[in-house]
Amino acid sequence: MEKLYEGKAKIVYKTDDPDVLVCEYKDSLTAFDGTKKDSMEEKGELNAKISSAIFSYLTKQGIPNHFIEFVPPRTQKVKKVEIIPVEVVIRNVMAGSISKRLGIPEGTALSEPLIEFYLKNDDLHDPIICENHVTGLGFATRQQLDVIKDLAFKVNDAMKKFFLDVGLRLIDFKLEFGTHKGQVILADEFSPDTCRLWDVNTNEKMDKDRFRRDMGGVMEAYLEVARRIHVQD
Repeated sequence: MEKLYEGKAKIVYKTDDPDVLVCEYKDSLTAFDGTKKDSMEEKGELNAKISSAIFSYLTKQGIPNHFIEFVPPRTQKVKKVEIIPVEVVIRNVMAGSISKRLGIPEGTALSEPLIEFYLKNDDLHDPIICENHVTGLGFATRQQLDVIKDLAFKVNDAMKKFFLDVGLRLIDFKLEFGTHKGQVILADEFSPDTCRLWDVNTNEKMDKDRFRRDMGGVMEAYLEVARRIHVQD
């Protein structure tokens, strides 16, 4: 297959079908816009399985997305999308950058979910932007942005319950969207790389913060998430 694009976490390939791509998950671990890097054996396989299981669940919940099927050991067939260059972050609890930015202690629960938008640009360190930036600079139309917001909150509702049922608290997460045949759909991935998950009883971190903060036990945390959501080989 012809390589179309390689990012920090995935390699995207063309297929014989112009509407279908293949995403291969890498073993790399990155943080802080790629300035902190490492590799973890079989991490790509694990994230491919976790993300595939979550996308399958979201499909059943009526969330349109790019996922077609998981192809072992570490690839997915996905619909080709034109990515909207805006990262969408939903926060349920204060953690990470927003806690530092606003001086509010990490772990403080929000009275309602908070949505934020960031420009996808590593060179600029993914700066935070507002809705008017998204529409005024032509990243998405107002109608597309309304769809994105609606889908993001629906994903939050679905995934909070999904994780709570297995003893995990969904703190926050990042989403990416694209257009496929004119429709705005969810794309990219949903894994411990792109969300924060805390154990509901102990508040133990079960996500990439273990790498960001040099806590150790990254693979063990990812394996535990996979075990709890019943990911199959």
